[in-house]
Amino acid sequence: MDARQAFKELRDGQVRPLYVCCGTETYRMNDFTERLVGRLTEPEHRDMAVVRFDTAEHPLDAILEEAQTLPFLVPNKLILVRDNVVFGSGRESAKVEHRTDKLLEYFRQPMESTVLVFLVASEKLDERKKLTKRAKEDGFVVTFAPLQPDELVQWVCGRASKQGRTLEPQAAEELLRRVGTEMGALAAETDKLCLHAGEKGTVTAAAVAELVTASTEQSVFKLTEEIASLRTDRAVALYYDLLKQREEPIKLASLLVRQFRNMLFVKELGKTGYSPQQMAGQLGLHPYAVKITADQARGFSTERLTALLDRLAELDYAMKSGRVDKTLGLELFLLRTGSEGGA
Repeated sequence: MDARQAFKELRDGQVRPLYVCCGTETYRMNDFTERLVGRLTEPEHRDMAVVRFDTAEHPLDAILEEAQTLPFLVPNKLILVRDNVVFGSGRESAKVEHRTDKLLEYFRQPMESTVLVFLVASEKLDERKKLTKRAKEDGFVVTFAPLQPDELVQWVCGRASKQGRTLEPQAAEELLRRVGTEMGALAAETDKLCLHAGEKGTVTAAAVAELVTASTEQSVFKLTEEIASLRTDRAVALYYDLLKQREEPIKLASLLVRQFRNMLFVKELGKTGYSPQQMAGQLGLHPYAVKITADQARGFSTERLTALLDRLAELDYAMKSGRVDKTLGLELFLLRTGSEGGA
């Protein structure tokens, strides 16, 4: 089951006796566990009702013993288990033994008063394990995948709406461009913008531009966008802004290499019929990052991207060997790239 279905069941008051949560979107996974805590326990009883384990430190026997023990002075018990070994593909510690056959037995008859949750912060579970197959068959697995670009925009706008504010779609797009796709950072910046807008206020794109500082990675996105659009003056101005923030030219050059390389990969994968979602999985990028990268890649030919990567490799060597001043070297790269024109 996907995260959306799991959240819906929780809102409807349906709680399963066991969950195996996996995925790279840890913000949503943590949000789900917090909602479980809120659904099952009262704030004043949480010290007794919520028990935490880690399979890197605690054997399954101890976890299951706790799961099969009746709760004390509270109606329900919630057990949260951080895991990279039992359902994940991590290596077991020689000091901690996990007898998985007992967990398979627990699957058949879980305790009614206990909700057992395994939290696996990786893209996939280990499909070779009997436990994983059984958990999937029983409907216990919940996947927390990154949101698609339009879903992220809706989520940000919805967060503002819950606070009685209106966040314009253009403002949401600008927020994503400046902050990136990390949902924790997006939540914090959205809350800040809502506070600034005031009760029943509106968050505009101009407010986002004024109040939200772009991360280094997002500034490099913008830098490549300016290069692709032949706006050399803006690219150099943005570079100077990054220098004022004490960003290292060598670091910026490496981020440019990564972005140009991703653009090249996106172009090549697009030719072979890959969908944006497939590209995201192949490159280890968020779907929104693939969307922005694909948009930027249209301004470059494959030959030009290859030439730029070669030039950046030469610049990297020259900067690290002291043959060229780091600050001046990257600035000259930006000026030369812009003067050469498109494609």
